[in-house]
Amino acid sequence: MKELVIISGKGGTGKTSLTAAFAALAENMVLCDADVDAADLHLLLQPDFRQHADFLGGGIAEIDQDKCVQCALCLELCRFDAISQDFVVDPIDCEGCGVCVDFCPEEAIAFPIQTCGEWYISATRYGPMVHARLGIAEENSGKLVSLVRQESAKLAGEEHKDLIITDGPPGVGCPVIASIGGAAAVLIVTEPTVSGLHDMERVADLAAHFKVPAIACINKSDLNPEQTERIEALAKDKGIEILGRIPFDPVFIKSMVQGQNVIEYSPESEIAGAIRRMWEQIIRLPVMQEA
Repeated sequence: MKELVIISGKGGTGKTSLTAAFAALAENMVLCDADVDAADLHLLLQPDFRQHADFLGGGIAEIDQDKCVQCALCLELCRFDAISQDFVVDPIDCEGCGVCVDFCPEEAIAFPIQTCGEWYISATRYGPMVHARLGIAEENSGKLVSLVRQESAKLAGEEHKDLIITDGPPGVGCPVIASIGGAAAVLIVTEPTVSGLHDMERVADLAAHFKVPAIACINKSDLNPEQTERIEALAKDKGIEILGRIPFDPVFIKSMVQGQNVIEYSPESEIAGAIRRMWEQIIRLPVMQEA
């Protein structure tokens, strides 16, 4: 099977809307929402939740007052000032590094694993979807991204699917790194702004570092032609082919308000045509065809 991961250097470029539109055009595929910090693909696909499980992340230190001799070594070692003078751990400040646990001479500090979120397998009108929800301010989003992708690949194998379409997280941090490793290709969605250009360059360098083939599309490409030209020049310098130039159209927003993707909501619109042409190019790419 092949996995296409849709990413962006910054949030708000339209990658989730594009993912939902691709779902309407693809065949025999599994959807994966790897943007676990702010998952929203389900808002457009209204999934029927079939299976869910807890996501167990890192630990939070807890001091056993009966064992503690108040030697204060943990206060000295904690770089996050998470331990009070009366030897109580603040779960908000604790980063879960485990240093106090490892060095406590009395073994008075426990390190229970925390439930940080949930992950799901759901049915949508386009096919199965694996997605997740990370708890508010919880850690280990990269670990949850890896888990969601693994379950997507497992499900695709069990149901003999040829393709996984993954809605990846924005930026260049740990969740993005976890989302692109081993993918057949990444589609970078950008927009013609100064930050769009800058952040596209960063995420393109990240994909190149991990040797993942990258392609790109420019959303709202007609709003700032000069900036669009700069993005095209940057893509050319980095050997990235721009497969789509999607014009600005309020129908994009109107479709989301109705809980639909643009292919469903306005199949004859110019923007739907641009997305169809881009999808046809994507599925014909050599990296998407190789055995």
